[in-house]
Amino acid sequence: MTGLLAAARATYVRHGGPGHGLRLGLLVVVALVVVAVVLIQRQRRKDRTTMEVASPTAVVGGGAPTVAVVGLGEPVPAGHYRFTDLLRSEWTKLRTVRSTGWTLIITVALGLGISAVATAETRAHWASTPAFQHVGFDPTATSLIGIFVAQFAVGALGVLAMSSEYSSGTIRATLSAAPNRLRVLAAKLLVFGVLAVVFAEVVSFASFFLGQALLTSPATHATLSSPGALRAVVGCGLFVAALGLLALGLATMMRFTAAALSTFVGILLIAPLIVQALPTTLSQDIRRFLPDRIGATILTTTGQSPFAFSPWVGLGVLALYAVGVNVVGAVLLARRDA
Repeated sequence: MTGLLAAARATYVRHGGPGHGLRLGLLVVVALVVVAVVLIQRQRRKDRTTMEVASPTAVVGGGAPTVAVVGLGEPVPAGHYRFTDLLRSEWTKLRTVRSTGWTLIITVALGLGISAVATAETRAHWASTPAFQHVGFDPTATSLIGIFVAQFAVGALGVLAMSSEYSSGTIRATLSAAPNRLRVLAAKLLVFGVLAVVFAEVVSFASFFLGQALLTSPATHATLSSPGALRAVVGCGLFVAALGLLALGLATMMRFTAAALSTFVGILLIAPLIVQALPTTLSQDIRRFLPDRIGATILTTTGQSPFAFSPWVGLGVLALYAVGVNVVGAVLLARRDA
């Protein structure tokens, strides 16, 4: 990865120009899409091979079909299971669903691709930009701008992690095998939460390094030691992961994919528009509690708004949202029929 960034930066310096910035950014997006298609095709071939091996085979001569059974030598638990067993079960379900791979690939493509386009274009037009705009320029926020689009992909994954079990009916099998519903939900939250945090942080750091590699001199660029940069990069990953957990809680409450996704998108996009229509003083007081304002504050390293929470306080507020929604979801899960 370091070699690719170095090569891209050297090419940019050697052939710099306004048009080249856009071409370089688009080239990164195209390359990511090609890699995504190759990985998806390989996964599909692997899925077909697995299904062929595990499918029933008819006995020659018209006999009853025989089914290949895996793991006959392993002891079958006599109604007892540990929390680690639930964790393994949830991890297996999450990683073997095709939507998981698609969503993670989209997150990478959007996070890195938009970061590359934004920073390359900024560098290409730096000389023609008015000098007063250079003073307040935030290179860290510019390189992380793609995360604001990728957050929708992680939210969709959080919704599908729960709602897909209801739509397919596998939730009944899950709760029959593990009647303690709260432990099942806790395992799902833990597995998805760890995956979301790790993946969002990887994308956040990769977007930052890619963006700063393209913000060559004379454009202002940042390093992790720059004031607020490390906080913004780490906080950005945690922000996206918290939104994913919030989306999972919405799916636990509503069960249906369309309803949970609509509510999630409404919180991020529609709620700010509604609040903006309120009187100014009331709007400013409410906006600081909305996820979009919290995310913008976490992303910014210069000129924090006086009408917003500090980055870590805002992240704590968002975490409370996720906890509250999942608590309500847990209560409904325990009381309702599967």
